[in-house]
Amino acid sequence: MKKTALLLALLLTVSVFMAGCGGGGEEGGTTEGEATGGNTVEGTTIKIGVFEPTTGENGGGGMQEVLGVRYANEKFPTVDINGTTYDIELVEVDNQSDKAAAVTAAQSLISEGVVAVVGSYGSAVAIAAGETFAEAQVPAMGASCTNPQVTLDNDYYFRVCFLDPFQGTVMAQYALDEGYTQAAVISQNGDDYSTGLASYFKQAFEANGGTIVADETYQTNESDFNAILTSVKSSGAEVIFCPSSIATATLIIPQIAANGITAQVMAGDTWENAAIISPEAVGVVLSTFFDENDETNTVAVDFVNGFKEYLNADPQRITWNSGSDTVAAVSALGYDAYVAIYQALQALDGTDLETINSNDIRDALAGVTFDGVTGAISFDENGDAVKDTAYIKTITEESLQTSSFQFVKTQTVADL
Repeated sequence: MKKTALLLALLLTVSVFMAGCGGGGEEGGTTEGEATGGNTVEGTTIKIGVFEPTTGENGGGGMQEVLGVRYANEKFPTVDINGTTYDIELVEVDNQSDKAAAVTAAQSLISEGVVAVVGSYGSAVAIAAGETFAEAQVPAMGASCTNPQVTLDNDYYFRVCFLDPFQGTVMAQYALDEGYTQAAVISQNGDDYSTGLASYFKQAFEANGGTIVADETYQTNESDFNAILTSVKSSGAEVIFCPSSIATATLIIPQIAANGITAQVMAGDTWENAAIISPEAVGVVLSTFFDENDETNTVAVDFVNGFKEYLNADPQRITWNSGSDTVAAVSALGYDAYVAIYQALQALDGTDLETINSNDIRDALAGVTFDGVTGAISFDENGDAVKDTAYIKTITEESLQTSSFQFVKTQTVADL
């Protein structure tokens, strides 16, 4: 199968699965003036929920996403709608990287009267809370939740990131382009992000001539991977693809080295966190959404300069950002997710509204388009951002000194 044909097949599979199920697009949503539910702005304060994990296995990445949202709120703290200046207040909850806790956290945001939500880092918790947001008729804007199910059958979930069918294909093609034909895949049982991305990688790798020689899984909170790695080593794998949380990455990378495995180690966007940078991690390759050194986007350049100043203004922010002022892609996405909601609020200016309802914001989001930090952003009929570029990065010896990842290349749909 040709590479382009494979990608189209993968995306078509997702599209067919979603067809007729609705999404973030206008069809199936309310129209202006017809809202019968949702939350309504009271007074001159607009509450936006921040639905993120700040504890649990995804707490590190979730906190970086929160930092991006907080910075965006600092840049855009008010909005003028129909002659009134509204203050925008962030209402933050910790979904604890846990599906059950995610539902409770989402319910608390609804009770607090938020009219829109940013989050979450981690597809599993986003999927778990999706029904809560939809039933309450409050739109959510995902930042880095890449699993296709996040927006599936949900008119109230949008996102600003690319999806895992694309990301999995990118990493499979990168491995093949580097000459690797035998791959091992290690994924986490029950985690939608890990199992989903692993599945897309396997499909693309095999369809383009590669062989999966080991397909291993582990349980949540597992810390000893030696049995799995023994099997991987004996399989003869030339490359290992391990989409996992940051917490798992910091455990499994040293164990890969300790087992004498020399195969190329690769992962997805979650590994772009300075916490994994170590001598054992030199050579690791990952895909992500953004590169702080890319100067082709003036919006991104301004963001990077301002965000670094924001981080360095408070030592606690540096601590939350894994101990450095490196700009994580999820922080950039958190910023873009907030700005998408801000753009929707601005679009309400000049409309004939007696009050501002969460359904009005949902409908406005469907038509939002702007130049974001992570590229041009608009939404398709499913509420997914129209994105076609991934950044490939690696960890080098220089990374050990700078606590930053090194850019390798960009990969677009046209390249696959």
